This record gives sequence, C-alpha cells and structure tokens, in this order.
Amino acid sequence: MGRVRYISYKRKGRSQQYSVQYKTHCNNNCYYRTDVHNDTMKKLIFAAMLLPVLLFTQSCDDPKRANNYNNESGVDALGNNFIKGAIEGSNAEVKASKVAESRSTNPKVTEFAKMMINDHTSALEKLYKLKKKELVEGPYKLDQPHQKLIDSLATLSGDQFDRAYMQAMVADHEKAVDLFKEATGDRHGAVQTCARDLLPKIEEHLNSAKSIFEGLK
Repeated sequence: MGRVRYISYKRKGRSQQYSVQYKTHCNNNCYYRTDVHNDTMKKLIFAAMLLPVLLFTQSCDDPKRANNYNNESGVDALGNNFIKGAIEGSNAEVKASKVAESRSTNPKVTEFAKMMINDHTSALEKLYKLKKKELVEGPYKLDQPHQKLIDSLATLSGDQFDRAYMQAMVADHEKAVDLFKEATGDRHGAVQTCARDLLPKIEEHLNSAKSIFEGLK
C-alpha cells in the first residue's frame, strides 16, 4: 500500500490557484482526491451571496419598491376592476355634472351637480393615489356609453335636460353602489379601505338622485 502526493501550481493575473492530488493504492484499487483552492472563486461566491442582501436593503429603504419589488400590480382582478370602474364612473359623473351646472335652471339639479363635482373630484384624488400605489395601469378614457350620454346632454335643455341628467345619475350610482360593495370584500386591504370610505357618499348620492328624479316626473 502506497501514497503519492502531487502538487501543481497555476497562476493567472492576481489570483493563484493550486491543486493537491493524492493517489492512494489499496489492494490493487486506486482512487484520486483533488483539493482545489481558488481565491477568485471565493470572492465571486461571496459577492453572489451579498447581492440579494444589498437588493433587499435597497428595496426596504424605498417603500414603493418594497411593496412592488417586481413592478407588478399589487391588486387582484377584482381590485383592478374596482379601481378602473370607480375612476371611469367618477370622471363621467364630473363631466356630466359640469354640463348640468351650466345648462340646468332647476336649483335642485344644479345644487346636485355641484355636489357631484366636489365629491367625485375628491374621490378621484383617493382613487388615483390607490392606482399609483398599486401600479394599476391607466389612464382611463370615458367608455362609449358615457361619452354618448355627455354628447346627448349637451343638446338638451330645460325639463328635458333635467330628467335625462337625473335619470343617468340614478342609473350610474346604482351601478357604483354595487361596484363599491363588492370591493369591500376584496382581499387587498387598501382596496377594502378605499371602497368602505367612499361607499357611504355614493349611497347618499343615489338617494338624492332618486328623490330629485321622482320630483321631476
């Protein structure tokens, strides 16, 4: 039984690599073991281990990156539909109400229109903040039905205008109440909070719109 030790050196740049090979004989059977030490490899491994720590630290220093590390939306399909629908609906109601404010001569209708402009402008600020925070894609344009409504309202006047406008407000707020109620059950906390905060005002608008519309018949 014998044991032979071979030592070889390789040098490249500033790094030094050396291998030590042992050859051992055991009953006509041989096996080899080679130990390799590479300073450069050690440095690369250390750097690879350190990189995730640096990235994690950087993301934690930036709250937005910490919440959205992959620049992907933090909400599910339900939350996305809520944000999109609420923004589109609020924009439509603000635009329609600006037309009502300038064309209606009914004090109740113009007062309602001013309330719509103020309340939905405030709601839009909260919705756009949520949209930005959760990286939901946009911006949103008015859908075709709402654009047709606004174009149609611009051609009406007097009692005919008031009835058309208030009827549209009733229909839109009925849909909005359903949208907001559904969102209060969303799994995402920010979506839930936003929907719950705004829902009472949407329900108030619906009740007011119904009352005014009934008085115009």
